[in-house]
Amino acid sequence: MTLFRRPAVRQLTTACLLAAAACGAQAEAPRQNTVNFSATAHREVVQDELTVVLEAVKDGSQAADVQAELKRVLEAALTEARALIKGAAPEAVSVQTGGFNLYPRYGNNSRITGWQGSAQLVISGTDAGKVSTVSGKLNQLNVTQVRYGLSRALREQHEASLTTEAIRQFRARAGQLATDFGMKGYTLGAVSVSSTDAGFEGRPVPMMAMAKAAAPMADAALPLAPGRGTLTITVAGDVFLTP
Repeated sequence: MTLFRRPAVRQLTTACLLAAAACGAQAEAPRQNTVNFSATAHREVVQDELTVVLEAVKDGSQAADVQAELKRVLEAALTEARALIKGAAPEAVSVQTGGFNLYPRYGNNSRITGWQGSAQLVISGTDAGKVSTVSGKLNQLNVTQVRYGLSRALREQHEASLTTEAIRQFRARAGQLATDFGMKGYTLGAVSVSSTDAGFEGRPVPMMAMAKAAAPMADAALPLAPGRGTLTITVAGDVFLTP
């Protein structure tokens, strides 16, 4: 006679699963004496990187003609800009192409009556004087936007020291909370570090106003002044107070 023991195996398997579930529930139980808070360090910083966006706008009856004219103007401006910044360090001043757009114009009968397009050139760098001078010499383009920001090097420098300061404040606050609650100390839980940079938004320049000023501004540097912004580092998370 053959004996079958499958029910016993199933019972054993079920018992193991229940035990594992119980262990998991215990492991996931929230820890006691948990405190959640944040600490912040911030610093006002002078913006050191200037970006100037220049644009050419052309229109015509044929899309191919408008596109060809935009390419001609953009290539000429790009060649001139590269010659003007030759020998400069990339972080001091650099040039790159921006947006290139072509779209139809419609008449009252909803039919296409012509085409208009735009092409952009972007000059940026930490040498604001050079960026301004190069931008002012590209007379075939109009300035459409000027903005200041932080260079990567300066941002990393400030963020590193601010992070150290925010962590120091977080640890000091954790120690003070442990003392205030009558605990011996604390251990760290999940902690996050985040950054914000209020005040570094670009300052748009109306295209029509700049177009009207193009003639008297020929070959002249743009009159600009850097602004200020605030870098903020926040450390937030949990600490477990130890009795």
